[in-house]
Amino acid sequence: MTGPMERLKVKITKEVLWLYVLSLLKERPMYAYELKQRIKESFGFEPATVSSYVVLYKLEKEGYVTSEWQESEVGKPLRKYYRLTPKGEKLLEEGIAFLEGILSKLKG
Repeated sequence: MTGPMERLKVKITKEVLWLYVLSLLKERPMYAYELKQRIKESFGFEPATVSSYVVLYKLEKEGYVTSEWQESEVGKPLRKYYRLTPKGEKLLEEGIAFLEGILSKLKG
């Protein structure tokens, strides 16, 4: 059985993974595995590999990110880089504003 803090951490990290993905893509285009690593470095949790790909697929399907295949180092396969769209940037801003509003209310 998990306690309240463990459940909160899961809800605010893994269940809103899209927010972290969009935040990192605002910095620059990245490929899926790189995003997974950057989430771990920047936010202190490691999403499942499959979750990262599912989130990227859904974000792309809904127009929040675009992707393109790019050459990588010699001898390595092409990589699919994801880029934030204006629609994705707007969603990121709305998500952050929502969380800030909730935090503000919690603090009183």
